[in-house]
Amino acid sequence: MNSKIIKILLALLFFAMGYFLFLRSPHDKAGNIAPNFTAELINGEPFELDKLKGDYVLLDFWGSWCGPCRRDHPSLVKLFDEFSGKESAKGESFHIVTVALEKNDRSWKKAADRGGFKWKYQIVQLSRAVLLSPVAQKYSVSNIPAKFLINPNGEIIGVNQSYDEIKSILSQKL
Repeated sequence: MNSKIIKILLALLFFAMGYFLFLRSPHDKAGNIAPNFTAELINGEPFELDKLKGDYVLLDFWGSWCGPCRRDHPSLVKLFDEFSGKESAKGESFHIVTVALEKNDRSWKKAADRGGFKWKYQIVQLSRAVLLSPVAQKYSVSNIPAKFLINPNGEIIGVNQSYDEIKSILSQKL
């Protein structure tokens, strides 16, 4: 190939990478219906996000290699402890679904154990380019941690809110 074609291909590649990593935004998802996905939980059971419709869900993307994610874990566990088992007058409850974006299958378990993860809905997505995992793509995740609060109708009502904001919403609803 001549050098002009190589330069054009490289420019296109960098543009595409820039779009996927920087221009698309998870904030664009707020107010939309949460994209459904299927995955396998860490215990081997099949999982489908739509099966949790009727409840509040915090979908949390993280990685064992991500310092800010690991610093978030105590707040995530505290939120789970506070709202797990509570129900609204309509019978709505709260679930956390964590999606670990990993390059290999070795580190996430140790990080989840150290973080105190005790909820059922834990998923690991393995990919060489972790932000290009199928579930992360559906939610336009361009960096982690990334959090999506989903209401019982399946609508995304918050993206990357603080834990205080999430707690305030759940306190009013549950």
